[in-house]
Amino acid sequence: MHVEALIVAGGRGFRAGGDVPKQYRMLGGKPVLRHAVDAFVAHLAIAAVHVVIHDDDRDLYIAAVAGLDLPPPVIGGAMRQESVVAGLAALPDTVTHVLIHDAARPFVTAGMIDRVVAALASYDGATPALPVVDSLRSGNATVDGEVDRVRLHRVQTPQGFALAPLLAAHCSATGDESDDVAVARAAGIVVALVPGDEAAFKLTTADDFARAEAMLAEHMIPRSAQGFDVHRFGPGDHLWLCGVRVPHTAGLIGHSDADVGLHALTDALLGTIGAGDIGTHFPPSDPRWRGASSDRFLAHACTLVRAAGGIIDHLDLTIIAEAPKVGPHRAAFVARVADITGCQSVSIKATTTEGLGCTGRGEGIAAQAVASVRLPAAPASVQVLPAAPASVQVI
Repeated sequence: MHVEALIVAGGRGFRAGGDVPKQYRMLGGKPVLRHAVDAFVAHLAIAAVHVVIHDDDRDLYIAAVAGLDLPPPVIGGAMRQESVVAGLAALPDTVTHVLIHDAARPFVTAGMIDRVVAALASYDGATPALPVVDSLRSGNATVDGEVDRVRLHRVQTPQGFALAPLLAAHCSATGDESDDVAVARAAGIVVALVPGDEAAFKLTTADDFARAEAMLAEHMIPRSAQGFDVHRFGPGDHLWLCGVRVPHTAGLIGHSDADVGLHALTDALLGTIGAGDIGTHFPPSDPRWRGASSDRFLAHACTLVRAAGGIIDHLDLTIIAEAPKVGPHRAAFVARVADITGCQSVSIKATTTEGLGCTGRGEGIAAQAVASVRLPAAPASVQVLPAAPASVQVI
């Protein structure tokens, strides 16, 4: 099987509050959508991740997935089914199976993906589901009957399918179906039920966001680390600082582009996961990094933090220099660092050393950074309840 993921993120979702659609609201320091995307990007069974978005959300999407190498987003339609069809049509010809996931479910676990993919070896459809455990009664103001819960399930995503039969099913769909399982079932596709996970609940209301934040806090530990760098001035008419080209009467000397701001931030992030320093990953003796743009170093550090399950909460940078002045460029510095890291909480300050030391004598620029992240308390993915046994049922 060649399996790719399709994350549907085109809804408006304002019921949860906030001034942006819920898939772009911040949760644990990063957008809801980013949580879901990261889970699929990190899974070895998923060859690529595609995201369907609303045409009005392009800028929000770019910020949410900053630093990830994803295919271009797909613009969805007015209804969910139209968005799914648009996403399916964008998949490459090599895809045999697809997992369709709701962006509003940020805590999809690796185990859920495993179970859906495994079921697709035997069935053309599979969905994670949880049994209904509460007693069910029918009625309005009073109870007038009972409902047998034995065969009832709460269906989650990702829902997986063989691509060809699912495309055919969508061609005959009415548009009234609630999800892709309903589309598949209407076309006669057999859909396997595999165990879901209580952690993978859908964010719909403000209370759901509060629950999600509390769950993250319970399973994460805060960690901070520092980074420091200094480079001397040399010939040139500009220098690179925080990923921005700054005109100046001198340049900075270094094996790479000598961006002290990004170098300090890189070391700070690497420190949060105990991954050495920038020289460990990009040694100055390696000619590949001669003149390299330092945004590559910072993006690499962010990738390592996220691969460890980390969430980057805040980045703080102090630039120590007599010149150039940071004030005129501060907004551009903050925007560029946020773009590289995907972190929306970035603080950049500047100071001098009152004429003391190498920076005070105008010999170079120094920078000091602090990175604050949250990391999983245990290597396992976040779960509220134990996973259900690995069984498969058919609907």
